Amino acid sequence: MEKTEEACFCFFCFHFNHRRRQHRVKFTQQKQKQKQKQQTVDSSSCFKLPPVTSMFVFILLLFSPTISAKKLRQDHQIFRPREESNKMKLVQDHLKKINKPFVKSIQSPDGDIIDCVVTHHQPAFDHPKLKGKKPLDPPERPYRHDQAENRSENYQLWSLSGESCPDGTIPIRRTSEQDILRANSIQRFGRKARPIRRDTSSYGHEHAVGYVSGNKYYGAKASINVWAPRVANRYEFSLSQMWVISGSFGNDLNTIEAGWQVSPELYGDNYPRFFTYWTTDAYQTTGCYNLLCSGFIQTNNRIAIGAAISPRSVYNGGQFDITLLIWKDPKHGNWWLEFGSGTLVGYWPASLFTHLRDHASMVQFGGEIVNSRASGSHTLTQMGSGHFSGQGFGKASYFRNMQVVDWGNNLIPLSGFKILADHPNCYDIRGGSNRVWGNYFYYGGPGKNPRCP
Repeated sequence: MEKTEEACFCFFCFHFNHRRRQHRVKFTQQKQKQKQKQQTVDSSSCFKLPPVTSMFVFILLLFSPTISAKKLRQDHQIFRPREESNKMKLVQDHLKKINKPFVKSIQSPDGDIIDCVVTHHQPAFDHPKLKGKKPLDPPERPYRHDQAENRSENYQLWSLSGESCPDGTIPIRRTSEQDILRANSIQRFGRKARPIRRDTSSYGHEHAVGYVSGNKYYGAKASINVWAPRVANRYEFSLSQMWVISGSFGNDLNTIEAGWQVSPELYGDNYPRFFTYWTTDAYQTTGCYNLLCSGFIQTNNRIAIGAAISPRSVYNGGQFDITLLIWKDPKHGNWWLEFGSGTLVGYWPASLFTHLRDHASMVQFGGEIVNSRASGSHTLTQMGSGHFSGQGFGKASYFRNMQVVDWGNNLIPLSGFKILADHPNCYDIRGGSNRVWGNYFYYGGPGKNPRCP
């Protein structure tokens, strides 16, 4: 039925029951006289009805001539459990697809379960273009890649247990039934909703970013300050990342992305988590977060993509950042990812892409949030530290030492760098350059405030 028909149905059903109670006494008195007639017909539709209820019966019979209201209610009660059962079967089928057999599992302090999966059994090799292939050896790193910054690589909560995955396996965050049920649909689980844009706020996504464009880019590097911003509801997120982009902002958009994010819908909590993403068609049917579909090939047994990052920065206290490098291997054309100093995580095969099979046309750094306006006003979801850029070090979040990779596999400073905040009263950005931090910027904000209603 259409909504108007359903509304009429409910109204008449209520009116029928009300009038039926009013005439119950009269009906009882007449019951003996009508008993013989009632033996040959359905007692639920044979007694003499008042004019209004007669109209109801006529409408009901018009739309469903052989089904009583009681039968409709019974069918509805049967249908819902069946629908729920079908949905849960789809959930379980999807879990079997992405949760691979493991040789060991590790319990993380934050509640995650990390499965150690044999490398060639990972989800990537379910992709038609990757079936039967094996992970490649590490490529040549970009020149001027300084590894003198080496620090502890104990950046994730799950590794604090002291356990690790054995050689020949990779750590994968286990996806739970609850993870999938939080998503809008099983089909969209693990995927972004809409394409990014650097020049406008689209579909509730708001940005404070820096970017370069107009040349051919073969990678990017930055150190990203890590915080745990407040996210107002589970349908929103807050992230800080690098985008390596090619194609238009239409249906042919190719992106490779990495950074940290707080996403209650995807993970069920408010921890900042290391994430990756890719798409070849503007987030429509290809790509996903982390290892939630086939595509990204992981080669490292110490970093779990999607796992919580530790430690995090403290307002007016200790600061922590992660360094990420994405670059195109000159020999095979694949896009590799490095986390920290010298830790190769894995790569996106060139065969996944169209435009990025050659080079990127834009590199973007910065923050993004979703503003669902659930309360009718701007969201309270924070970006970065939740404080505006003007507060500076220790209070506002930052990107530092931003570079790009040129055609000769060299890391070089940014040229023609621009900054943009599409809602500067909610989240802003200000950049600079110095000898220690190279190209850098502070960015972020609290969301809703007197200047951002």
